[in-house]
Amino acid sequence: MNHKLNLQNKLPIGEVSIIKLLINYLSVSVIFIVLQVYVLSTFGIGFMQALVDASLSHFLILFAGLVTFNVLRYYKPIRENSFYPRVWAMLLSLIITLIFKAIVAFIYPIDLDYLSFVEKSQVLRGIYFLLNIALLTVFIFLWFYFSDEQKKQQQLADVKTLTRDAELVSLRQQLQPHFLFNSLNSISALVVTRPQEARKMIQQLSDFLRGTLRKDELELISLTDELAHLQLYLDIEKVRFGHRLSTDIITESDFLNCKIPPLILQPLVENAIKFGLYDVTGDVTISIICQCNQNNLTISITNPFDATTSSPQKGVGFGLSSVQRRLYLLYARNDLISTTHQNNLFTTTVIIPQLV
Repeated sequence: MNHKLNLQNKLPIGEVSIIKLLINYLSVSVIFIVLQVYVLSTFGIGFMQALVDASLSHFLILFAGLVTFNVLRYYKPIRENSFYPRVWAMLLSLIITLIFKAIVAFIYPIDLDYLSFVEKSQVLRGIYFLLNIALLTVFIFLWFYFSDEQKKQQQLADVKTLTRDAELVSLRQQLQPHFLFNSLNSISALVVTRPQEARKMIQQLSDFLRGTLRKDELELISLTDELAHLQLYLDIEKVRFGHRLSTDIITESDFLNCKIPPLILQPLVENAIKFGLYDVTGDVTISIICQCNQNNLTISITNPFDATTSSPQKGVGFGLSSVQRRLYLLYARNDLISTTHQNNLFTTTVIIPQLV
């Protein structure tokens, strides 16, 4: 494997393709040479002459194939227009027929019987050359066609990947300003009345944003890292809301190594805090339950809501839609996030597939 990779690194793509073409054609040519030797022997041609005849024929066909390969590398006829490939194949077959006749006349100048046989079989030999060159032309054309299609598909895949990555980055960046503005407003309110808490909140906000920047380039992180980063966010929110906000995170140690997209929980918890504390008087507990089964990590985030002052459907805002979009971009599935509400409790459930 390493030798093959080294060969491809040293040779240009075109030369690698020519080498592959040579190997493929030579492996097939051996069979045709044997068959041609057998057919020529039935006409009374000696073994050595038959072997030279067959080998020379296929060498010239190979030469024509290499010429065709280099022509089609720079000029690819429209598939609907087959006139030029036909003319090319006929012209090449005529040229190598004349070359073959000249070479055997040079090799066997006094073997009149064999030269007479070559003369009589010239038309049949030309048709044989034509068929082989036509097949080679079709093969080479298909070779380039599928190579071009593969390159196009790869380019499309690269464009989709770049677009997906750009959209993921954009979604993350859209989430941060909303939280940042709320935190700065809270810090502004605390500066005069509770300066010590304001300084603490600034430090926590700094740690949170620093961790956010470090995770921007990561596609998946462990549940441990995600919960640790989420705790930084919750610490900031607890400074804002004081004793009214409490959180209950339930998970098992076996689940902490499960993989999860970074910063996927923060907008969901922010959504729960927004629609749990803003419309509810008294203390509020946000519960986060993590479970793992059947290769899926399931995370449920539950917050209370007051049915008389708040509609749970209002919770399905930008935070939830952005998470759903991120999950679709990462896993190509639209069924990984769902919401339910009963008994004045609103629950957001996220499923993170654990790729084996």
